[in-house]
Amino acid sequence: MSESPSTISVRILDKEYQVSCPPDEVDGLTASAKHLDAQMREIREGGNVLGLDRMAVMAALNIAHDFLRLREDTANASGRISALAQRLNDALDDDA
Repeated sequence: MSESPSTISVRILDKEYQVSCPPDEVDGLTASAKHLDAQMREIREGGNVLGLDRMAVMAALNIAHDFLRLREDTANASGRISALAQRLNDALDDDA
């Protein structure tokens, strides 16, 4: 039986938020909050975006872009690994 969610406190741009999550995901949530805080601080320091809502949207877009690029890179690497494995299998079959 899974443990019931716990409420943890995360801090983003000096504002505290209470978030409920399963105990086994607390570390991931904390890391995510720190990453979001860093992204929003970087945007704020750039000075080009005014307003907390706009900073949050820009940070979300940056994070989503990074995620999609990594997912594509992973898919490409997986395809290359499959192709190499096939070449290796073919070479081994030729030697047999």
